[in-house]
Amino acid sequence: MNDRTRKIAVIDGANADDVYRTLLDRWPADLRVAGVVAQDHGLADRACSAGYLRSLGSGELFPIFEDLGPGSVECHLEGAGALTAVEAVRRDIANGCDLVLLSKFGKLEANGAGLRDAFSAAMDAGIPVLTSVSPRFQEAWERFAPSMFVLLPPDPDRVEEWRRAASRSAA
Repeated sequence: MNDRTRKIAVIDGANADDVYRTLLDRWPADLRVAGVVAQDHGLADRACSAGYLRSLGSGELFPIFEDLGPGSVECHLEGAGALTAVEAVRRDIANGCDLVLLSKFGKLEANGAGLRDAFSAAMDAGIPVLTSVSPRFQEAWERFAPSMFVLLPPDPDRVEEWRRAASRSAA
């Protein structure tokens, strides 16, 4: 299996959300994309950026934070919303999709929670997965998906090339 046909692509770098937005705007309406993307909580004066996961299927928002109030220096990441998001992604996968976009493999996933089961569901179904990995959790990611992924630059054209190749190999 060459890198272009690996079923999982990881966007390398801090611009993954920008790439996701570009691709979601660009992709044809008949491309069935399941998954969730990060959305800011919009709260001022917070130390932690954890906000929501937005379903690409329904638009539903799943909170992954606990509001600790203005000026809080603690991270307010809270995983219950991610578990609900996983169930929504699983339903979307079961209903049929061409690609699963999962915002990020981060702290929750490295600890065996968060979107980890959504990654597993997509992998088990043989559906291409697009994601990013927090640099702090690269080692945990490599234990979770060793040699199953290709690392791509934050370039929408390169990601689209991968998606087309991975889709052809899935057919």
